[in-house]
Amino acid sequence: MLHTMRWFGPNDPTSLFDLRQAGCAGVVTALHHLPVGAVWPVAEIAARQQLIEADNGTHAPLHWAVVESLPVHEDIKKGKPGRDAYIANYQQSLRHLAACGVRTVCYNFMPVLDWSRTDLGYELPDGSRALRFVWQDFALFDLCILKRPGAETDYEPAVAAAARRQFADMSEEQVKNLTNNILLGLPGAEESFQLAGFQAMLDEYAAVDAATLREHLHYFLRAVGPVATKVGIGLCIHPDDPPFPLLGLPRVVSTEADLAGLLAAYDHPANGLTFCTGSLGVRPDNDLAGMARRFGPRIHFVHLRSTKREENPRNFHEADHLAGDVDMYAVVRALVLEEQRRAAAGETNRPALPVRPDHGHQMLDDLSTAKRTYPGYSAIGRLRGLAELRGLELGIRRSLADSLSAD
Repeated sequence: MLHTMRWFGPNDPTSLFDLRQAGCAGVVTALHHLPVGAVWPVAEIAARQQLIEADNGTHAPLHWAVVESLPVHEDIKKGKPGRDAYIANYQQSLRHLAACGVRTVCYNFMPVLDWSRTDLGYELPDGSRALRFVWQDFALFDLCILKRPGAETDYEPAVAAAARRQFADMSEEQVKNLTNNILLGLPGAEESFQLAGFQAMLDEYAAVDAATLREHLHYFLRAVGPVATKVGIGLCIHPDDPPFPLLGLPRVVSTEADLAGLLAAYDHPANGLTFCTGSLGVRPDNDLAGMARRFGPRIHFVHLRSTKREENPRNFHEADHLAGDVDMYAVVRALVLEEQRRAAAGETNRPALPVRPDHGHQMLDDLSTAKRTYPGYSAIGRLRGLAELRGLELGIRRSLADSLSAD
């Protein structure tokens, strides 16, 4: 496997040398400073590559292994008349990335919010801090802060009543913090939404139900898939996070059936998956190890992260990488076997599977108020996660080799 970490560019408080010293050979990044929907120019891509590889002559080499993400414009998700122009731009960005040698592109198809958490500093028993999602807190935001029309029908009556009681006791500062947490937007890009005008963004999706959003996703795939095929890029969609509808918006990349449907929509190896165990693992009906086996040939990129479901199954927090509800041993073993299958089949055009420790706890001196970190992307928590995952991978590879030699 190719060990990587996400890096948000020159302003990221985690440096490229931090990634080197953590054991990474690949960098996962994007051109966050460019507007969504714009063509990524070759010059901008090359400049980012040069920045990543600047010290390769004297230090452990790094290379830009994965784009995360090349974002999909909201007009494509909504099926607006102008979507074909944005799709054409997306196609051209793929051509430019391929010309520069970047051949794995992650994206998502979540409407409006790319991800959502209600608590960005949930304290764990060891004193470290994690990301957490609490269904009642989200209901409180939706019902009492945003006051979305029709929101009441999306929540169990007991949850809605408890949310209203909780809101009555909250301070202005607590309301502000919850709002900011939910509207944070894309991590690392320092992009966030404002409450004023947010409802209008949701209203744009009033006529888009799950079937319609799925149709728009498949339309997009059938348009960009052939270009990715021609230039040798592996497209890999990231699952919904969390994997269930929020704010009245549909989500269509949450289950095994969802993934099978989108792979069939453009049935070619270029159309693949970002296999995120954290996002998919929130749902108890997702068999992660089985999915890794069944979808293995179409997995282009892997996020390894574990979540722990709480008493309310829609509540979860991000656990240690080898703890929580994800059977990380079974998942990594399935991925190692997939790599071995590719090697045995002579798939030389597919290098080592890029893997990154998705998110990490805030711990040690990353807890210092004087130190700036992105939620989920502090250096030390991810260093710990990658170290644990590398050890797990090595143990699995050794055990598989021992089994073969014993035979």
